[in-house]
Amino acid sequence: MAASAIQRGEGARLDLRALRIGALLNTSSGSCDLKAEEDVKAILESEGLSPVRVWCGGGADVDQAVADSKSHELDLLIVLGGDGTIRAAAEACGSSGPLLMPLPGGTMNMLPKALYGDFNWREALKATLADPQVQPVHGADANGHRFFIAAILGGPSKMAEAREAMREHDLAGAVEKGVAALRQALTTDLRYRFGNRQDVAESVAVLCPLTSRSLSNDEEVLEAAAFKVEGAGDALRLAWNATFRDWREDPTVERAKVRTADVESDELIPALLDGETFEMDRHVHIELAPDAFRALRPADAA
Repeated sequence: MAASAIQRGEGARLDLRALRIGALLNTSSGSCDLKAEEDVKAILESEGLSPVRVWCGGGADVDQAVADSKSHELDLLIVLGGDGTIRAAAEACGSSGPLLMPLPGGTMNMLPKALYGDFNWREALKATLADPQVQPVHGADANGHRFFIAAILGGPSKMAEAREAMREHDLAGAVEKGVAALRQALTTDLRYRFGNRQDVAESVAVLCPLTSRSLSNDEEVLEAAAFKVEGAGDALRLAWNATFRDWREDPTVERAKVRTADVESDELIPALLDGETFEMDRHVHIELAPDAFRALRPADAA
């Protein structure tokens, strides 16, 4: 099916029977059980659809499967996997490649939750096939690393390591890593520049339109936020507002709508991009990536 025909489906019901459909299942992800491949095929068949190819494999096989999918000239790629698998597939699809249906198969499921809410992967697949709609997704690049939900730079990004320790039932390790992250957040300064504004903060976050409450999905800008937490009292109040109100209302937060943002530090900058941890250079340049890929989601969720 021609790309222009798919693009005309944006904002309107799409006839999936005219599409070449592939599915990539990461068998090492938490939600990809032994019945996953069978269930994907059964759900597709219930809508009169048949995939041209299904790839099943562990984490080491994902990159090769993504590369192989390009040779099949797909119109739609269904992916069941964690944040890393989905991010790799979204980068590969791009704005001119196949539509992407990123189903929640991991721990954080940041992109699937933004598109499908709290649906599990079977519910998300059924709901999308029943009433599909194309959703262009704007993302961003951080020193060449693509993200589609949010980037967190500074000490708080280390909280992901505490989360992983909890997953491994390592309570002592989780506490140690959580305390280290908070200590780093309160002692490491980041120099940031949002347009003409520049200052110093303990942490910086950049949100893409798909997840930002202050942006609409079609806005080609990013929401940048600097967190100027000067002590434990500020940290506790910010945590309270984030839980029960809106962190944007906290006086420690400075926000701006930007297309680019720059963050510098005297040390390497830890970062969390769509749930994955990175050790970035001392200078991180973040830039909007408009129409990074096109997702398929239920029309009533768009």
